[in-house]
Amino acid sequence: MTPPGAFKPGLLFTTPESMLYSLGSDLIVPLVNRNGINAVYSSADARQIQTAYQYEQTILKAYVEVANQLANLGNLDKSYAEKARAVEALNQSVTISNSLFRSARADYTEVLLTQREALESKFDLTETKLQQLTAVVNVYRALGGGWK
Repeated sequence: MTPPGAFKPGLLFTTPESMLYSLGSDLIVPLVNRNGINAVYSSADARQIQTAYQYEQTILKAYVEVANQLANLGNLDKSYAEKARAVEALNQSVTISNSLFRSARADYTEVLLTQREALESKFDLTETKLQQLTAVVNVYRALGGGWK
């Protein structure tokens, strides 16, 4: 009689208690489920590639958005400079039309029209400045400034 807890070689091959059968089934199951494992692997690989493409698309979209906002800001700077020169010219025009009116060489309507044009150009200059400031905010937003 074998003492309790001793090695029993007969149990190696008996079905319910056998470690070899258990080990063998653990080795065979992956071979049987090979197609299922390959499908799960392929699905995970496809999701990873899709996520990488989405990331690249997001980066490209962000770059284009920032580039567009910076170009808009540059265009508004040029526009502001042009309108500032126009305001300066129209202010000189108002001064000249006032002196022509004082010397009786121009009507007062010409003075008023010149002043109106100068005022409208100042409004345009102010509007352009507002657009510039809005463009700066849009650049900040495009760079991830916290707005949704």
